[in-house]
Amino acid sequence: MSRHFRTQDEYEKEFVGIVDQLSYSRQKWEVWSDLMTVMACSLSNSVIRAGDRFERREKEYLVAIRRIGNADAAAKAFAVIVEALESNPDQDFLGALYMRLELGSHWHGQFFTPYSLCQLMAEVEMPDPKAEVERRGWISICDPCIGGGAMMIAAANHLKRKNVNYHHHVLFVGQDIDRVAGMMAYIQLSLLGCPGYIAIANTLTNPLAGDALIPVEKEGQEFWYTPFYYADTWEYRRRFRIIQRMTEGAGRKRPVVHLPEKYTFFFDFRKEEEDGRTKEQPAACCGEIAG
Repeated sequence: MSRHFRTQDEYEKEFVGIVDQLSYSRQKWEVWSDLMTVMACSLSNSVIRAGDRFERREKEYLVAIRRIGNADAAAKAFAVIVEALESNPDQDFLGALYMRLELGSHWHGQFFTPYSLCQLMAEVEMPDPKAEVERRGWISICDPCIGGGAMMIAAANHLKRKNVNYHHHVLFVGQDIDRVAGMMAYIQLSLLGCPGYIAIANTLTNPLAGDALIPVEKEGQEFWYTPFYYADTWEYRRRFRIIQRMTEGAGRKRPVVHLPEKYTFFFDFRKEEEDGRTKEQPAACCGEIAG
């Protein structure tokens, strides 16, 4: 018996159909927000099993499910995203649907960058990422206005085409003022196996700070860590970074470094310290949030 492979349009129609079904007595943007909340909280709590963050998101999940009124529909919507990204990971599935449903106009008059343009930007900004990874051990990329995550998704697929195992060698970091958009990016990056995190906060007035591996969670910021952020490879690097800090020398303190005032869609967190990091220190453990 032949197997039917669904097209991109079929996945989109099925997801839109679920949203329409749940919108009989509510606005579409309300349903969309609740669906993103349910999915994001489920992914987050699959790896964070205790603590205040877990409890807050568990409660938020339950409230959103009650508003949706149909847990099966939410699960089906999530399955559609999984299948669509498995079928074609080189796309901004949620971002395209967000614009198709004209949801951007409700919040901030948003218009997400077309995915084809994101692909071009990834190729221009990272012409030879494999050489950088081989030289440094790992690299970090950041989108300070991540939206639904199209830039990062394009970057991940570009890295894959360049034979870079981004699961182990690339840290993905994003920030956005819009919580729903940030959750969309978090969901898609999580499903694509991208290690990293999304911060919900105003990039201009409350930017990311600290170390790329271990960011400082400041007041007014909400962090969403992808499941792959907790993989053994990245856990080892974080532990090594802590040990490295502890053994830097008495009286020496590493300053908290903020993101630069001039932003680009992609940039490397790694910055050598002027006062001397020795050549013997592994390159895989270097990287700070700095310009």
